[in-house]
Amino acid sequence: MEVSRIRALRGPNLWSHHTAVEAIVTCNAGEHSIAELTGFEDRLRALFPELSILQPTGHDDAIPIAHVFELTALGLQAQAGCPVTFSRTTQTLDHGVFQVVVEYTEEAVGRLALELAEKLISAAMLNTPFDLASALTELRDLDEDVRLGPSTGSIVDAAIARNIPYRRLTDGSLVAFGWGSRQRKIQAAEIDTTSAIAEAIAQDKELTKKLLHAAGVPVPLGRSVSSPDDAWAAALEVGLPVVIKPRDGNQGKGVTVNITSREQLEAGYRAASEFRDDILVERFLPGNDFRLLVVGNKMVAAARRDPPQVVGDGKHTVRELVEQVNKDPRRGSGHSTSLTKIRFDDIALASLAKQGFVADSTPPKGQRVILRNNANLSTGGAATDVTDDVHPDIAAKAVAAAQMVGLDICGVDLVCDSVLKPIEQQNGGIVEVNAAPGLRMHLSPSFGKGRPVGEAIISTMFEPDNDGRIPIVAVTGTNGKTTTVRLIAHLLTTSGLRTGMTNTDGVYVEGRQIDSGDCSGPRSARNVLSHPDVDAAVFETARGGVLREGLAFDRCQVAVITNIGSGDHLGLNYITTVEDLAVLKRVIVQNVADNGYAVLNAADRIVASMAVNCPASVIFFAADYQHPVMTAHRAQGKRVVYVKNGLLVAAEGDQKNTIPLADIPITRNGSIGFQVENTMAAVAAAWALEVDWSHIHQGLKSFANENDNAPGRFNIFNYRGATLIADYGHNPDAISALVQAVETMPAKKRSVVISGAGDRRDQDIRQQTEILGGVFDDVILYQDQCQRGRTDGEVIALLREGLANASRTNQIDEITGEFVAIDLAISRLNEGDLCLILIDQVEEALAHIAKRVAGN
Repeated sequence: MEVSRIRALRGPNLWSHHTAVEAIVTCNAGEHSIAELTGFEDRLRALFPELSILQPTGHDDAIPIAHVFELTALGLQAQAGCPVTFSRTTQTLDHGVFQVVVEYTEEAVGRLALELAEKLISAAMLNTPFDLASALTELRDLDEDVRLGPSTGSIVDAAIARNIPYRRLTDGSLVAFGWGSRQRKIQAAEIDTTSAIAEAIAQDKELTKKLLHAAGVPVPLGRSVSSPDDAWAAALEVGLPVVIKPRDGNQGKGVTVNITSREQLEAGYRAASEFRDDILVERFLPGNDFRLLVVGNKMVAAARRDPPQVVGDGKHTVRELVEQVNKDPRRGSGHSTSLTKIRFDDIALASLAKQGFVADSTPPKGQRVILRNNANLSTGGAATDVTDDVHPDIAAKAVAAAQMVGLDICGVDLVCDSVLKPIEQQNGGIVEVNAAPGLRMHLSPSFGKGRPVGEAIISTMFEPDNDGRIPIVAVTGTNGKTTTVRLIAHLLTTSGLRTGMTNTDGVYVEGRQIDSGDCSGPRSARNVLSHPDVDAAVFETARGGVLREGLAFDRCQVAVITNIGSGDHLGLNYITTVEDLAVLKRVIVQNVADNGYAVLNAADRIVASMAVNCPASVIFFAADYQHPVMTAHRAQGKRVVYVKNGLLVAAEGDQKNTIPLADIPITRNGSIGFQVENTMAAVAAAWALEVDWSHIHQGLKSFANENDNAPGRFNIFNYRGATLIADYGHNPDAISALVQAVETMPAKKRSVVISGAGDRRDQDIRQQTEILGGVFDDVILYQDQCQRGRTDGEVIALLREGLANASRTNQIDEITGEFVAIDLAISRLNEGDLCLILIDQVEEALAHIAKRVAGN
């Protein structure tokens, strides 16, 4: 078995809505059925007992080793605790070659699972050992390293519940919610509206105390100190006992509390100095340690934090008791679990010494032994939820503290005997205000019920009716995609929306090109969705990007399928038939939002059949309003777009909106059929987004098929009384559409300049010139810059073969170089002639033609 070409499908894809890893698995002759591998399944199950059944009950089909590989990779992730359920193995047309797809929740974990599954199967084949426990530990450890921690994870989960899209911007906890101009960002439990100044204030504990004191919030007395002697002087000023800590520390690092002697103070000073040079001494407040979580203008959760401790049983030493407590599965070594393991370090030993114990002491039964003076969860503390007990005055003080500092999300540390009565009545005080507070103690407290703090944070960022989404229009098909995308974007811009667009020419935001080249894949789409100045997005969605990576979004508002033809890279990536291609293209239809629309070409049988795959509504379009699909859809009162009596008509029930084709320049008064189809698709998409009809009409009138609007899409030039048409058509269906358009245009003589894309099938290359040979008098064949895997002359030879039975062509020339071919064609033009130039290097060729025309 050989595993190759592993891909991560990071969005909805050909196989499912899940994120997944896809691999090509090649099985040798003896691996097409594991029944032929004596003892293999028994050995495999001995190594991996939790492996699922290999096929449903009642089936006795041959099970290839690739299918076992699939289930093993899925099973390893599941046993490691990953919530994955989907996998699939599909036979390709190549004998013994399979496509294997396995769901993942974290890409790195999914890739590792494939690697370990391959090793496990190899061990079973060779009857060698495999350390399953080690493999599962490796998967769990990696999953814990790469997945979001509980604090950020709770916010993401709350967003998902609200149908708000998200994406991780880094391997850490920086996450964006929503798209375009409606997006928001968080870093752990800190949101994008929190200023750097507020965070800096919260870090400066002395400044924080001054501000809180000015606002009437009770705080302990204290000041900064510069040396152990100064620290002792400060302690005497405020009165013992005291607390010593770094001025801008966090997570309880370097904090020593309840200091009653100079020796303890000097030890505490040394501990604090390990973390910061600026040290703070303040009055120790007796009482319990409480954390109050403020989100926006409301206290949403509260917990009492207890320091790490064990209770003696009269039998076990302190060290043994700690080991027992740390066996609690809720305790881990990082922030991914609800509790953290208790550390047995120098600080713990010092705390034991103050209580008269050492690590090997055996405390009496019932004796509580404190392992640390602070109660932070990150150092092994525990939390008890007290949200429902907090006195309104205390909640108000916490909110005031957060607002005085300027934090949107704030962890307020309060020391007092009880939260049942005001702070002033019990000599308590707020000792710290924390930016980006940990949420673990509120989500999964050691005792009491968890609180929906993630939901509270999302509700602060997004109003109830705001899901952070902008309208997305995804466009695919064989021909017309780029023009349709450009026209839809133009209509949306005309309506006042700042529009982002991707297509095979580049990436555009508000009409400004920010990237060039073929940008019809998911990476470019994600870049547009990340742009803060985008109110709506229109994406050309090419087959290659969907195959390589899936979609860039979880769902779109509108999916447009222009047509499905045979010339769109058939034979590549196991897409060998038009039906295969249709299954791939309809991925965008399957992922339309519930309140969205699929815009489908009713005149294309394959496209029209996709209506059953759409989870939302459908708008059909076709020039023929009497087409059976159109009449049936309209009879049901549903939306259709068609042409009648020189008008483009959009009808829904008894309601109609009409626009004269004469007002739509790119259709040349309706004479260019494929542009009429592109226009109908674009109008349907704008209608689906409820764009006002006055804006649609205005946008259609102002969209001319010039180089700047739609480069390479039926661009027309006048040259000495002759007509030049430049187009990027590169498959038989596109050529047929161009021929139909050209035949409506009068000409004394017609010539064509053409090359062919080497990554098409031989028959597709031949067919292009077979079509052209019946319409054009002269044909100039040229070899383009990139042969895409073909040898020199191979493509031109295929094009010439297509002209073998040409009914009209009189002259055939073969040229090396696109611009040389263009110049030859232009030099032969006379008044009244027409020349179709099928360009390869779009921008360069258009610039060359424009220069020749300008120099006329």
